[in-house]
Amino acid sequence: MPFVILLVVVYLFTTIRVIYEYQRGVVFMLGKYTRTYEPGLKLVFWPIQTMRKVDIRIKAVDVPDQEAITKDNISARINAVIYYKVKDAAKAIVEVERFRHAVSQLAQTTMRNVVGEMELDELLTQREQASNKIKQIVDELTDPWGIHVDNVELKDITLPEEMKRTMAKQAEAERERRAVVIKALGEVEASRNLSDAAKTLAESPGALHLRTLSTLNDLSSDQSNTVVLAVPLEILRGFGSLGGK
Repeated sequence: MPFVILLVVVYLFTTIRVIYEYQRGVVFMLGKYTRTYEPGLKLVFWPIQTMRKVDIRIKAVDVPDQEAITKDNISARINAVIYYKVKDAAKAIVEVERFRHAVSQLAQTTMRNVVGEMELDELLTQREQASNKIKQIVDELTDPWGIHVDNVELKDITLPEEMKRTMAKQAEAERERRAVVIKALGEVEASRNLSDAAKTLAESPGALHLRTLSTLNDLSSDQSNTVVLAVPLEILRGFGSLGGK
């Protein structure tokens, strides 16, 4: 009798399971799902019952480099990181085998499909839009598995070397075009200002003489300058009239 009691006590000790706060315990009885244990101290009566622990924390899965062809037939290598968590531990065990591997494979396939629907310029300038689209598709497809996708981030987009050289030439040509346009706009603005200044000087009596005196004052500050004065035509006419008299 004491021996039987000892065996019962030992058996009860072996049935004790500890489930941490970040885990859920999926319990099967004779191979059939029965319940999901919350965190705490639980009893699993083997061999009739078995339990598999599932980590429900957010996981970061590094999606390996994928060779993808864009909509405009340009090859690119892309890698990403997908963040997901298990929202239903029972489904993650019952509905799919090795859900971690399944999520990674699904993310790779979806990433190639989404890139194939975008042109290269769109992919480079609208990376966040591409990430959101991948997230939406993967989240929808993994929902029956009890998986929730929090975020997808495209880490890097690698282009062939010849494409990089072509894009560099294109960027250089664009910069040159902008420089020419800016220079032309500056010349137009300068000519407009000169025209306005000329009109102001012509319409104000004595303004030209004042401007001439101001210029002479600026030149006199440096003794090394040689100044050639242009005598106004009115003065020459005045001298001419005096000589005639």
